[in-house]
Amino acid sequence: MIKEVAPGIYVHQGAHEDLDEGYHGDISNIGFIIGSKGVAVIDTGGSYLVGSALRQAIAAVTKLPVLYVINTHIHPDHIFGNAAFLADKPAFIGHKKLANAMELRKDAYIRQGNNLLQEAFSGSEIVKPTMTVDNTQAIDLGGRKLLLTAYSTSHTNTDLTVFDEKTGTLWTGDLLFIDRTPSIDGDIKGWLVTIGTLKQLQGVNIAIPGHGPVTTAFSTALDNESRYLELLLNDVRTSIKKGRTMEQTMQSAAEQERDKWALFNAVNRRNVNLIYPVLEWE
Repeated sequence: MIKEVAPGIYVHQGAHEDLDEGYHGDISNIGFIIGSKGVAVIDTGGSYLVGSALRQAIAAVTKLPVLYVINTHIHPDHIFGNAAFLADKPAFIGHKKLANAMELRKDAYIRQGNNLLQEAFSGSEIVKPTMTVDNTQAIDLGGRKLLLTAYSTSHTNTDLTVFDEKTGTLWTGDLLFIDRTPSIDGDIKGWLVTIGTLKQLQGVNIAIPGHGPVTTAFSTALDNESRYLELLLNDVRTSIKKGRTMEQTMQSAAEQERDKWALFNAVNRRNVNLIYPVLEWE
């Protein structure tokens, strides 16, 4: 289902499914923005099938051409619908490090997609950016300017936000999770710094997270996310100092947050698994 959350801005909210259980390739928030000249797509879902459904939803709303397909980061639930837009011949846009990240992860991601989705993954392929963002980049959809901003390593090393100046709508990608446990694939300390940067942004009326509902309470949502990440960071550091193993830490770290987030057990364990070895070397 596609919902218009602000004039000319449409979002499909993904389901809270974990990759290891019940995954259908449709877990991330994806959507599009319409200007007077054409359309910008923001993330395309986890398969060609999901991307095709998004393309059909766009066609039902406007006949204007798709000018841009923007990927907010590397994760497979955000990029594998790109192939559904190849016929539109848009500019595919991503972080300056996205193409390299796609190349490095391509085989593993395609193997994973085939294993998880089987026939429903048919037609899915990696489509690399034809235009990259090093710092900031503005694009114009016709009477509608979008500001794209690339970040240093946070949720991943390829994070990009999209800000629609006309409505004050910020697409955060997975720099913001709402309801679903934030997952780390980059640098937890860098992510906390980026959250501080996001909190300083002016004119954000609506935030569209990578996962979870659209919100007008952007600052509160960032506070919730940073609370979890800070607790996780501090708990893992404490466990290391006390000589607890990684497995023991998985059972206890950020336990106070368990009831506040969906998929907490699976995602939190993976987060500990990623950051524990790094923090051991602090």
